[in-house]
Amino acid sequence: MTKCLGVGGSTPEQALAKLQVMNADVAPLPVAEFQARIARAQALMQAQNIAAMYLNAGTNLYYFTGMQWYASERMVGAILPATGELQFIGPAFEENTLNEFMLVPGTFHGWQEHESPYALFGQVLAQLGIRDGLIGLDESASFFITDGIAKACPAYRWVNADVISAGCRMQKSEREIALMQRAKDMTIEVHKAAASILRAGISTTEVKNYIDDAHRAVGATGSSFCIVLFGVASSFPHGVKNPQILQDNDWVLIDTGCQLHGYNSDITRSFAFGEITERQQQAFEAERLAQLAAFNAAQLNAPCAAPDDAAREVLAAQGFSADYALPGLPHRTGHGCGLDIHEWPYLVRGNQTPLKTGMVFSNEPMLVLPGEFGVRLEDHFYMTDTGPRWFTEPSPSLQNPFGL
Repeated sequence: MTKCLGVGGSTPEQALAKLQVMNADVAPLPVAEFQARIARAQALMQAQNIAAMYLNAGTNLYYFTGMQWYASERMVGAILPATGELQFIGPAFEENTLNEFMLVPGTFHGWQEHESPYALFGQVLAQLGIRDGLIGLDESASFFITDGIAKACPAYRWVNADVISAGCRMQKSEREIALMQRAKDMTIEVHKAAASILRAGISTTEVKNYIDDAHRAVGATGSSFCIVLFGVASSFPHGVKNPQILQDNDWVLIDTGCQLHGYNSDITRSFAFGEITERQQQAFEAERLAQLAAFNAAQLNAPCAAPDDAAREVLAAQGFSADYALPGLPHRTGHGCGLDIHEWPYLVRGNQTPLKTGMVFSNEPMLVLPGEFGVRLEDHFYMTDTGPRWFTEPSPSLQNPFGL
């Protein structure tokens, strides 16, 4: 009987006790990093004749200003002019708190609960001497915000600010990559621990709860996400409605990650709980080869479509669909990752964006066998001056899915 190494044999308490804090030596990004981002954004804005850009609460606001604030029904954000200092906008009653969260200094403009933050937006632009022209609006802002701004400020023309935000965020700095490396190192250890606690009768809910505890044990500074699927449920890429109970000889798929100072990890492992079947072995090997082909196709200046094309060619050679039909790969091969777990650019057919140094991608050409199971091997890589480099080493084999 052939089984997967590292699956089962431990209790949650034993596995948790073996984990250690892994981020004690990791510091948040320095203020200088955010100031450099602002300078880069302003240079791009000037080159594209964009007079100012609105940054809404969320990852764009954090990326450029260092302010961490959640998006809600109240408008909180910042105006970044093409020249000059940041201008923050928020509810007047939050001024003291927002000032505490400010990392890069700027002027705060508050609106009372009965007042329009959108009219205030136009007033701030006018105070900056910007009375017309092109304004970039945060692509992640809710429609009620962008619609409110546009209606309150009819003198301006509007453009999706992703021409600036994506232009800056797609290529990560060495510090960003270092944070992501550590986050992924943390998650791969959690994966190993989670596989070790599997037993017949355990529920997907129990495993998810354990993974959350384990991520906290290794030092995650943000909430973890988790998909745990057993048996046929693993053929649904993002899961099913109801939890499952692990049975002998089930197939297992675990997709999880955490945050470290805002930056995400995202790793998936698929393996057998019990005896490995010939069908599982065939599918796993096809997936492994597709993932490797995608990685090898990710060469500098090649289009982002190249890894997706390469993965599908391998799957077709293994007898699966070369398109989105099943059994085969029903979605893109990979996504960018950083402050958002899914961000630009994407490894997908037709994407001619050239691969550049500093870009970060998931590599997950999932193989779905309807009514049977799904195999997703997901590791991330980043582009260096000499080509792609793995953050975590892929599964070497089904017999040894964690390289133990």
